[in-house]
Amino acid sequence: MQRVLHVIGKMDRAGAETMLMNLYRTIDRENYQFDFIVFTKEKGDYDDEIISLGGRIIPIIAGNPIARTKLLIKFLKSNKEYKILHAHTLFSNAFHILAAKFAKIPVRIAHSHNTDDQSKGFVVSNIYKAISRSIINKFSTDRLACGKEAAVCLFGQDQNNVLILPNAIDSTTFMTIGKNNSNYINEKFQINPQTLKIVQIGRLQEVKNHKFSVKVANNLKKQGVDFKMLFVGKGDLSNDIKQEILDNDLTEDVIMTGLRTDIPQIMAGADVMIMPSLFEGFPVVLVESQAVGLPVIVSENVSGEVDLDLNLVDFLKLDETIWTENLKKFEKQKPDFERIKDIFYKEGFDINSAVERVRNLYSKAVNKNYNKQ
Repeated sequence: MQRVLHVIGKMDRAGAETMLMNLYRTIDRENYQFDFIVFTKEKGDYDDEIISLGGRIIPIIAGNPIARTKLLIKFLKSNKEYKILHAHTLFSNAFHILAAKFAKIPVRIAHSHNTDDQSKGFVVSNIYKAISRSIINKFSTDRLACGKEAAVCLFGQDQNNVLILPNAIDSTTFMTIGKNNSNYINEKFQINPQTLKIVQIGRLQEVKNHKFSVKVANNLKKQGVDFKMLFVGKGDLSNDIKQEILDNDLTEDVIMTGLRTDIPQIMAGADVMIMPSLFEGFPVVLVESQAVGLPVIVSENVSGEVDLDLNLVDFLKLDETIWTENLKKFEKQKPDFERIKDIFYKEGFDINSAVERVRNLYSKAVNKNYNKQ
């Protein structure tokens, strides 16, 4: 059995982490097991499931990236069972790829999940990114990205031998949920079936732009629209967002659900999802939403690659008046699940095809690089 060591900050319910769990649940665990390097002592949302599947959570706690790198090298040299290190931390991948190189790990995979980052334009940041990109391109043995824009973000213009691995999901399960849970929100939250149900799913962080959504909700209320808006997720800005809702007298209109395990059902029961993010990579939740047949309004800051040509994604600039008007006139159409099924299989967004590609990558990479350091 091959144990694969994934390097990621914390295994919470976020995009890259959810993609990893989709792979982990589906891959043949008699031949491949996943272990996870994390940089916190706090328990991650997926930790219990990982342990139940036979994986390990390995905290590396240090005050700075250099100290963390030294500890990672020490760990790798002491645990020679690992032949594959798979890093998911954008430009910080440079530290982990270097650690694996110094520890003589034969397969060093850098994986990009982002199309942009918040530090764009700062001189020191640009220097850091240039150095990191050079290290990653020189010392990684394999490069993965969730899409072409994510590949350019981390690896630059040199796209030779970058494997595009879409953020795949168990599309059959999601389509079944989409077909059978159209009344889920009505029943779970006691909402009138005629009420417009708007959901925003994601961590309560500045990049997700919930304050913009509160402004849109305020506009809808002032214009007499019968709606409910659900914020699904947790995060550092939870109290700030609660205060925004209170200040705008929206406590009856905007519901903060917290972290949920029934997100697919919530999406299936919604009329529309919104994503006014300041920037995004290739969000897994947008793949999931299209699988359940849920229309989405997203900001122009989100990669166009998320649109799977199912007529379910609408890109708008971040203008609260425009978003308000689009939601006011919104009418949900019945999903075409046959077309959804065809597109997901054709474009590689079904988890079974993704697992096959990852398994082939691991197998070929080990055989190719075992004697190289």
